[in-house]
Amino acid sequence: MHRAVMGSASRVLQATARASLCLPVLPAPGYRAMSSQQLLVPPPAVLRQPLAIPDRLLLGPGPSNVPPRILTAGGRQLIGHLHKEMFQIMDEIKLGIQYAFQTQNPLTLAISGPGHCAMEAALMNTVEAGEVVLIAVNGIWGERATDISKRLGAVVHQLVKPPGEYFALKEIEEVLAQHKPSLFFITHGESSSGVLQPLDGFGELCHRYKCLLLVDSVASLGGAPILMDQQGIDILYSGSQKVLNAPPGSAPISFSERARKKIFSRRTKPPSFFLDMGWLANYWGCDDKPRIYHHTAPINSFFSLREGLAILVELGLENSWKHHKENSLYLCAGLQKLGLQLFVKEQEVRLPTITTFVLPEGYDWKEVTAFIMNKHAIEISGGLGPSEGKVLRIGLMGYNSTKFNVDRVLHALKDALQHCHKNKL
Repeated sequence: MHRAVMGSASRVLQATARASLCLPVLPAPGYRAMSSQQLLVPPPAVLRQPLAIPDRLLLGPGPSNVPPRILTAGGRQLIGHLHKEMFQIMDEIKLGIQYAFQTQNPLTLAISGPGHCAMEAALMNTVEAGEVVLIAVNGIWGERATDISKRLGAVVHQLVKPPGEYFALKEIEEVLAQHKPSLFFITHGESSSGVLQPLDGFGELCHRYKCLLLVDSVASLGGAPILMDQQGIDILYSGSQKVLNAPPGSAPISFSERARKKIFSRRTKPPSFFLDMGWLANYWGCDDKPRIYHHTAPINSFFSLREGLAILVELGLENSWKHHKENSLYLCAGLQKLGLQLFVKEQEVRLPTITTFVLPEGYDWKEVTAFIMNKHAIEISGGLGPSEGKVLRIGLMGYNSTKFNVDRVLHALKDALQHCHKNKL
């Protein structure tokens, strides 16, 4: 054995000596050289070039520009996803979400994924095949919730309104009494149409009919008042890339005690292992048991989310709501001065974070958005789902919600209106 070790060391020394003399290193016995012809895909030439990212002002429906503080947090060196320091950061995120949602729910955490993942987690954990689900549809998010619920085998009923309209308590009560669902889904901030749905009384109404209330607040959280516990919301979720100004990839979510009981008394396992709230509750320290491995969390995304929540805490929820409302009103007034029609008729139900308006006849919305992007490096967006082709959307969220940015986008829009008319002379 001593001779074998010495022989091995001798070969290492010989190889080192040959390398220092630029001599070829002989392959080890039994080594078979791989022919380069076996590589069917050549190295992409483009990946030998530096990464190029354009500098743009993102005033669409999201994502928003990320402020330097959050960029710095997201660029920090990794730590292990099971390190005690990571668990501490996750605990801080949980506290931040409880503040942003205004809830004391122990089952509060962030899904490793965008807002769509949170929507699926909410439905997959609380809905079983054959159960009745009622969904309010006045834009794309009600349509998506319908699609997911049907895939779960639920019996789905819709209450449908045209984009730009909202739902009244009386309308909801009629369909709750008729269909007796186990869960009712509604969108607080419908980003495809710019509607801010009033929620007062909805939780009490749903509970009267023994129904869970599920609310999507991806586009509204931090930009408009939402009070989970006071409003009786059973499941609330959001996203990281809107008012919180973190990159997309982590999604706050919280479950009331009613929802928690429903989750942990279901007859069947949730169809997704990754989104199984039993596992996630443990991973996030929500069940008072030792945390065990479930998945490798997006560590740097959580760093960013933590800082986004910290900024919201430092500003204060009420100040954030006021700030977004003021800038939204400033934008609406500027759009009207340009002769543009606001899509949502009633001011009180206009979403402060995303404003929708209608182009006059003679304009192609795609030409207008492309002009503003190409000449002014500003993103604004067309409609989505039921609002496609009907509206343009301007987002003012978190870091991007400033009067300076409003002036910039109004100037760019005025320029586009002068240059993009189909019948211009």
